[in-house]
Amino acid sequence: MKRTLLAITLSAFALVSLAGGIVHNTNQSASFIRMPVRDASLGLDAVYYNPAGLVYLNDGFHISLNNQYITQTRNIKTTFPGLSRSEFEGGVTVPLFPSVYAVYKKDKLAFSLAFNPIGGGGSAKFEDGLPSFEMQVASVPAGLAAAGIPTTAYSYDTEFEGSSAYYGIQGGASYKINDMLSVSLGLRYVMISNSYKGYLENIMINPNFPSAGFTGEMVKATEFFTAFSGYLSTVSATLGATGASLQPIIDGGGGSVPLANGTAAGLTAQQVATLQGTITALGGDPTNLTIAQAQGFFVATSAGYSAQSQAMSANAVATADKKVDATQSGSGIVPIIGVNLNFDKLNIGLKYEHKASIKVTNKTTTDDVGMFPDKVETPSDIPAMLSLGAGYKVTEKFKLSAGFHYYFDKGVEYGKKLNGEFVKNDKVMDKNFWEFGFGAEYEINDKWLVSAGYLRTQTGVMDIYQTDLSHSLSTNSIAGGLRFMPNEKIGINLGAMNTMYLENVRDFSATETLPAYSETYNRKAFTVAIGIDLSF
Repeated sequence: MKRTLLAITLSAFALVSLAGGIVHNTNQSASFIRMPVRDASLGLDAVYYNPAGLVYLNDGFHISLNNQYITQTRNIKTTFPGLSRSEFEGGVTVPLFPSVYAVYKKDKLAFSLAFNPIGGGGSAKFEDGLPSFEMQVASVPAGLAAAGIPTTAYSYDTEFEGSSAYYGIQGGASYKINDMLSVSLGLRYVMISNSYKGYLENIMINPNFPSAGFTGEMVKATEFFTAFSGYLSTVSATLGATGASLQPIIDGGGGSVPLANGTAAGLTAQQVATLQGTITALGGDPTNLTIAQAQGFFVATSAGYSAQSQAMSANAVATADKKVDATQSGSGIVPIIGVNLNFDKLNIGLKYEHKASIKVTNKTTTDDVGMFPDKVETPSDIPAMLSLGAGYKVTEKFKLSAGFHYYFDKGVEYGKKLNGEFVKNDKVMDKNFWEFGFGAEYEINDKWLVSAGYLRTQTGVMDIYQTDLSHSLSTNSIAGGLRFMPNEKIGINLGAMNTMYLENVRDFSATETLPAYSETYNRKAFTVAIGIDLSF
């Protein structure tokens, strides 16, 4: 049995990734939710999507306030044998997912500020734990049954909740070189905040081992293993004393005498019968043993029972109640450069966000599992990202848009471990993450605009990356919504997006302690958003 039963992997715990890379969120405005292709935007959300395009705003001060309400369900199925359930579900609800943008535009210059959840967001709660929790509990009865102690049932109490948020504060400047070309330069300060709380308690089993006082009733596993350890220790001591009792005879030269003729060496007939019966009961054959060999049998068997006693004592610790209460925090800076090309009906936006090397530091209140040593650092990088978008006015009222994002995941670290060591993502990914989308907008009149779009994301992780708590799935999203302008200074954006994840199956090979099994990961998410754009 493993040292702990709440050994969980928590790296890259992205909770509400609807659009964007493994640790990026690109759903950063209500306009995006109504049409998820904003990379050539010339509106206020260009602060994030296309900062070089801000120079096309009217002179003055502009502010955009956006919020999204996001729900997501995570579903994990497992074929691990012997579990009380084969399906586990966790929910994520994010009632507050704000994006705030401010721009001051004058002539050829535009200065901008932004605040948004650039990664993560919300919290996921698994009220019944995860397969990796229950698998290890379920292995307890099977291990005892294999050791000759009939055990058929188990129960436990568990819950896990994790949250992750990457908050970004961004500032930048944009400059219009000429009517066709504009550029931008900015910095984003990212603050990472993760929290993990969970417990695995009241592990119960029904061992049938009358010799130690257990007759098939449900008892706490830690109580059984403690009592069983004591029983084995007593047996070990008794066998050791039996072996030691033969030492005087051996010292007197009787060690080579066959045990069956032990009376010739000074043993009584009753002692010989008892020794032979004990050896037979322990699985040995006393027929041809000498007295010295019989002593060796008792000494070796005593040592074996002692080792088993220690193992049962370790199991008592492993099945004791476990809790985790820890947070992680860290920060980094992301330089951002942008270029916008305007050709009358066609507008092209290009943005490159540099890599941020970040380590998060543990602040631990309770850590019964040894996963979060206080003050230890974990890599939590943000990879470089390239975006390219185009918007084309088919008519004065009808516009088509397309966009592409590429994330350089393989060159950074997300805190994944192999053989106990942190590794770069190229050890767990064979391709970088990318996404592509297209959309359309139609102005019904001066006040109303409707829009719709499609977004595809494609992950590049290997199977070794995927776990029940941290996995990356490709998605298809459809979105739609509208913009209402009561006057030329106010714009209200409303949008809805449905995200469909592509199911992924990972096969796990058999190990010394676990059988072969598979896990299936899936999710579904829905988002609604509202945004208000104001110009002064």
